[in-house]
Amino acid sequence: MEQSAEALSTIPARMNEGWNDGDATAFTADFADDIVLVDFEGTVHHGRAAVVAFNQPVFDTVLKGSRMVRSEVPFTRIVRPGEAVVHHRVTLVMPGEDEQRSSRRFMQLLVLVWQNDRWEVVTLQNARLIPLETAMALDAAAG
Repeated sequence: MEQSAEALSTIPARMNEGWNDGDATAFTADFADDIVLVDFEGTVHHGRAAVVAFNQPVFDTVLKGSRMVRSEVPFTRIVRPGEAVVHHRVTLVMPGEDEQRSSRRFMQLLVLVWQNDRWEVVTLQNARLIPLETAMALDAAAG
């Protein structure tokens, strides 16, 4: 693997493939052993083993057959040699659905370091993309 922006942009595609296969080990293959992952609900997971242990039961039950689609990488940036960020956007389609709901559009910010002769994700922040109008409507409905 090379230390290039092009190499960085392939990592989200491999993550999506692992997700779509329902394989938490493949999903986390590019993660560092000590990754810190913040999921869209704000839960913080420490370590690749913990991320696999959390995700595999979910892949085997409530998200079995779900798919990551409409993947795009708006930017990659090597901040300095051996340190980089990747911005990824993707849509989750639930099992049995053909429709891509805008409420299931996510953005991820990945922080990567070059170690073990490859790029490894050391931090991943996952957030749901919700327009301001939708967020305000949810706030109003919640009171």
